[in-house]
This record gives sequence, C-alpha cells and structure tokens, in this order.
Amino acid sequence: MIRILHFTSDGKIRTDFMPEMLPELLQDEGGLLWMDLREEPKETCMPILRDTFGFHPLAIDDALEESHVPKVDDWGTYLYLVLHAVSYDAEENDIDTLELDIFLGTHYLVTHQKTPLNAVDRVWQICQRDERHLRRGPAHLLYKLADEIAADYMPVVEDIDVTIDEIEDQVFDNPAPSVLEQIFGLKRALLTLRRIIAPQREALNKLGRGDYAVIPAEYAVFFRDVYDHLVRLYDISESLRDLVGGALDTYLSVASNRMNQIMKMLTVITTMFMPLSFLVSFFGMNFFQPAFRLDTWTSPGAFIALMAVMLLLPVGMYLWMRKRAWM
Repeated sequence: MIRILHFTSDGKIRTDFMPEMLPELLQDEGGLLWMDLREEPKETCMPILRDTFGFHPLAIDDALEESHVPKVDDWGTYLYLVLHAVSYDAEENDIDTLELDIFLGTHYLVTHQKTPLNAVDRVWQICQRDERHLRRGPAHLLYKLADEIAADYMPVVEDIDVTIDEIEDQVFDNPAPSVLEQIFGLKRALLTLRRIIAPQREALNKLGRGDYAVIPAEYAVFFRDVYDHLVRLYDISESLRDLVGGALDTYLSVASNRMNQIMKMLTVITTMFMPLSFLVSFFGMNFFQPAFRLDTWTSPGAFIALMAVMLLLPVGMYLWMRKRAWM
C-alpha cells in the first residue's frame, strides 16, 4: 500500500493522491510531503525512489534489498536512516526486529516498511489530527517516528521483567528443565535487544549533534531526548541481563542442592542397610560343615533375636546420625 500525505504551503492536508502526482507535489517546496511505502514489492518501489525522488542506487538497494542495523547515511541533499522496532513473544521468549527505512529531505519524508509498524500508524494519525506536527517540517516527523519507536521498547522491557520475576519464583518452587530453557531464551532475547538498542542509540546520537543540512539545528535537542531514552533502555536491558544471570546461578545452585540432598538420602539408606547386609552374608555362608549340631542357632529364639537385631540396627543408626546432625 502506498500512502501519500501532503501538507500544502497554504495549510491544507490532503491524502487523496496517486503516485503519478508525486513529481508535481515535490515542486511545492513550501509544503511537506510524506509518502509511506507499506508492504509494497520492490518492483513498485524502485521506480518511485529512483526516478521520482532521485535517490542513490546504493541507498535504494539498502532500503529494498538488505537488512541493516540502525544507521544514518548522509547523501548531502537527503538522509537515509534505518530504525528498528521490536516485537516480543512472551511464550517463546523471542524478540523480532522490524525495520523502518527512512529518506529525509528538506521538504519530504519517505518511509518504507516491510512489516507494518504501529509507531508509523500512530504518527500518521497524529499528523492528520493535528497539523502543527506538519507545520514543523519533516525533521519533526522524523523525531516523532524515532520517539514512538523508542516508546514501544518499554512495554517489551516490562514484559521481560515480569517473565524474569515468574522464573525466579519457579526456580525455588520447581526448578524443572523447562525453567532452564526459559532462562536461556531470555538471555538470547536480551542479547538481541542489546544488539538493537546499541546501534540505534548511536544513530540518534549522530542526529542529536546537528551536523546535517536537512535537519535544523534547533531539532538537535529533540533527537538528544530520544537518545537519552535509548541510553536508559540500554541500561535497563543490562540490568535485566544481570537478573537473568542471577536466576541462572540460582537455578544451578538449587539443582545442585537438590542433588546433594538426594545423594545424602541415598547414602544414609545405604549406610543403614550395611550391617544387615553383613549379617545376612555372614550367616548365609556354607563353606564349612559344623563339627557338632547347632540346634540352638536354628531355634525360634535365635530367629527372633536375629530379627530384633536386624530391626533395631537401622533404627539405632538413624538415631545416631540424627544426633550427629548428619541428616
């Protein structure tokens, strides 16, 4: 879908344009043109970006063919930017990146979405409701897009924080192998989040320096504000990584303690039955024939005495171990 929003020099907002009218709209340098290419095939986007706007083939190729980390490329009369939004699957503990390609000129803004972004839709609706955003120029629209994308990171971070709390409870209640799988899933998700935020933070830092001709110097402070948000998000993601690392250490410690308890119990049971095994083994030997009859050893009294000894030995050893605080 191709959406075109044009704010004329006399203060009117129109969205009922066809792509064939773009050359005429670009002639109105006193107005503002925003074209959004949403899930359009490259065969449709290529002629518009190359012939109508005159963007460099390398910039077009980056936007349509390849996926990049967040970055800013200065082409003199326009900027090419890549920003990343994120989506989080709480069940799979998986973070997916959604790329937004932006071309920023002195009086136009072109956005390209391979996957629809909620942030772009929100800014599009805001501009139609309040023309003040359009009066401030394309640099202001770029700021709004960057700010909305950065704002969408916070719910993801909060969801991951909630998941970590749940895992920490499970570590103590039921440290099953599935909990370990969730922990490693969170580690991968936070690593992906860190890899996204770090270059995006640097891209906003470049915009905040005010070194680009198509961005008015007064807008540097706005981009620095978004940069501050990303710095805070980066610090939070690092804190969450520490929490996940702590949860992993706790899981291994709890699992080790449980294993020690199991081994301790098995050792106690084995130790308690060692005397019984000795008695049974000793009296069960038949290597020698007695020189005289041992009727006393086979009498009911001897049997009862031996059974009493065999019953009392484990009990006595258990009480002795409890007294020594071995269990």
